[in-house]
Amino acid sequence: MKRLPVHILILLVFIAIACKKSLDKVSLAKQYYDVLNTANYDKAKELIADSLLTTEGEYRKIFSQKDYINLLKWDAVFKPDYEIVNIKEENDVVKTIVIQTNERILFLHESPIVFNQIIRFENDKISSVETPSYVNFNDSIFSSSREKLLKWIKQNHPEMKSFIYDQTEEGGRSYLNAINLYKDAN
Repeated sequence: MKRLPVHILILLVFIAIACKKSLDKVSLAKQYYDVLNTANYDKAKELIADSLLTTEGEYRKIFSQKDYINLLKWDAVFKPDYEIVNIKEENDVVKTIVIQTNERILFLHESPIVFNQIIRFENDKISSVETPSYVNFNDSIFSSSREKLLKWIKQNHPEMKSFIYDQTEEGGRSYLNAINLYKDAN
């Protein structure tokens, strides 16, 4: 049997190590949704790239890691539950179908929202989260509930009117407070 030259063996070892170091993208995506459910911001820092592009329909926004984690803190106020219905890796991205429930969504939409997401990676970190379509989202119910809430807040608590634009943790608490005040009164 012929012996392989040492430099080829060393090259094969480095290739094998490099392949093992590349993390499983489906596992990373599952960890991301776990972060959304548990508000584990230290883990979020490990999973999310220095900047993150989010896309929802025509709306695109680039967040710094810090700003995205602040958005996660806003989301956490509403006690989210992200349930993965389907997940698969395809062409170096992870495609998911997710059911999202939280106090804000149940108030505005009256039922969970179901959507498709595509998660992209750079250097084993999440660099993009795209929501190309919704499986279950009733815009008329959502918009109507939102307008009723905004109108009621404007009439009864005008000092709170800016809660809708503040996507910080404090803004989330104001939003949840507005929902609870509305529910108590109606």
